[in-house]
Amino acid sequence: MAMRYQFTIDGELSERALAAFPELIGNRGQGTTVLSGPVTDSTGVRTILARIDNLGLTVLEMHRLPD
Repeated sequence: MAMRYQFTIDGELSERALAAFPELIGNRGQGTTVLSGPVTDSTGVRTILARIDNLGLTVLEMHRLPD
């Protein structure tokens, strides 16, 4: 069962950078980007975090959203 997560990234990501996260919805504004959506398991969370790291982005906050 997928759980919903939210990742707050420092900076407003370009469309190209947002395309690296097709499974998540991106909202930009006020100097940050919030990526949110369903993640199937802890491996999925680590995969998203690895993509964020590979793009040289900074995670300001990450948390699981209520069901």
